[in-house]
Amino acid sequence: MNIEQARFNMIEQQIRPWNVLELDVLELLTVVRREEFVPAAYKSLAFSDTEIPLPGPNGESMLAPKVEARLLQQAAVKKHEQVLEIGAGSGYMAALLCYKARHVTTVEIDPELKALAEKNLAAYGITNVEVVLGNGAQGWDQGASKTYDVIVISGSLSTLPDAFLKQLNVGGRIVAILGEAPVMSAQIITRTSDSNYSTVHLFETNVKPLREAAVHSQFKF
Repeated sequence: MNIEQARFNMIEQQIRPWNVLELDVLELLTVVRREEFVPAAYKSLAFSDTEIPLPGPNGESMLAPKVEARLLQQAAVKKHEQVLEIGAGSGYMAALLCYKARHVTTVEIDPELKALAEKNLAAYGITNVEVVLGNGAQGWDQGASKTYDVIVISGSLSTLPDAFLKQLNVGGRIVAILGEAPVMSAQIITRTSDSNYSTVHLFETNVKPLREAAVHSQFKF
């Protein structure tokens, strides 16, 4: 496989047609080499328009490249910003985010994947990402009441827990995929003041839910 040609094809045939047109985002997709974050058994699928299985018994996977790129573009991270990611996976999204951010905290519930993400990020020479073990599906403050400028949720949630809204600085953004299969909505929620938020629906998709995320009841009382 000609890796650079495959990368070029991924960008031109999958990602650009999905309205990912920001030049800094497209450049990042060439700078951060996706194949370095893909499990060895799936290297040949590194640039395919598909989710890629990750190690472990829980069926975790990397998001499809076009979804990753679109979420990255919508997050519009700036150099001074603090970023929280929920769901480290292989560390790839954190690697993309950290090139644009001051610091990234990425939370991973699976110890094997936490170790994989740390290994991949260290091998890439990345020093402004902290990989933390824990369940962040309901928010992540560790009792420190820390707030963030950007929160990226790398997995779906049936609804967005209020804890995430409270952890967002004014002017901050949450990029999340919300709803239930087969149709979910990628959204960007912006905190416009202490008590107000605005929501923009970006696109429809269907991705795996975060582990141990709260399931929205279908029953009405």
